[in-house]
Amino acid sequence: MGGDDLAAEAAQLKQQIRDARKEMCDTNLVSETGTIEAIKLTLRVRKTLRGHLSKVYAMDWATDSRHLVSASQDGKLIVWDAYTANKVHAIPLRSSWVMTCTYAPSGNFVACGGLDNLCSIYSLKTKEGNVKVTRELAGHNGYLSCCRFLSDKQILTSSGDTTCALWDIETGQQTTALVGHEGDVNCIALAPDGNTFISGSCDTSSKLWDIRDGMCNQTFFGHELDINAITFMSNGQNFATGSDDATCRMFDIRSDQEMACFGGEHIICGITSVAFSKSGRVLFAGYDDFNCHVWDALKLERAAQLMGHENRVSCLGVNEDGVALCTGSWDSFLKIWN
Repeated sequence: MGGDDLAAEAAQLKQQIRDARKEMCDTNLVSETGTIEAIKLTLRVRKTLRGHLSKVYAMDWATDSRHLVSASQDGKLIVWDAYTANKVHAIPLRSSWVMTCTYAPSGNFVACGGLDNLCSIYSLKTKEGNVKVTRELAGHNGYLSCCRFLSDKQILTSSGDTTCALWDIETGQQTTALVGHEGDVNCIALAPDGNTFISGSCDTSSKLWDIRDGMCNQTFFGHELDINAITFMSNGQNFATGSDDATCRMFDIRSDQEMACFGGEHIICGITSVAFSKSGRVLFAGYDDFNCHVWDALKLERAAQLMGHENRVSCLGVNEDGVALCTGSWDSFLKIWN
């Protein structure tokens, strides 16, 4: 089979996918939600977490909905008690060029990484009471953009080397390399069932992967520039992305297509971070213009605008029980809203 034959077959298959997508698209969100009333929200800052001396780049909630970890360019990883706004641990990092951090579901570990190309894992529950590096996972040939624990024994990473990887923490070995993106992978999000995850990339696509076999099952297009952030809805069937093209988009896995686009002429800057409310009705998005916009995910309208930071909102997250939103910013502060 010649190269031309293969190209023609690929084009034919792509067209079949487009046709199948069109067939599934029998309605749209706006017409289906015409009778539902739009929501308006009022959120207030309840706590400001002060302690970082430089830009905050990333944060992640613990599953207990009380603690969270943040990473900053000051070279510190801080574990916070969101109820009291006190620091529980301040962990000095070997590299201050940190881009991501994550909290293990068990609460026993935190991890981070960045321009050092490593995923560093810290144990919070040592016998001596101090926090120490338990593993440094080396294998990526580019910066570490995101990491997420599956358990105390496994962690997922994404990198500027265009790949994602699954690691065995105990051996420090990469067990699966997930290859398919054509640009830096900027973000990943685990599905609620823990069997699949989604990734967003500079190639403007997002991909759904199966962790069990390391295969890419679906690819979603729609954005015009880099995808910086990605998050699952709690139902595991929908996910949202945030991009440098100044839009957030919502996709449906079952129908294999984009359902909604959140943006407008009033928004001209990129999105750094996205998170759904517990119910999925609300989408929170952090923007380069220092604001956090809150979108009604059914009506595609803005439900609120959170103004409180004095620089780019670089990260955000909703806690497990759904009662609080945390935003982190280049102004060095984190804020807890509800």
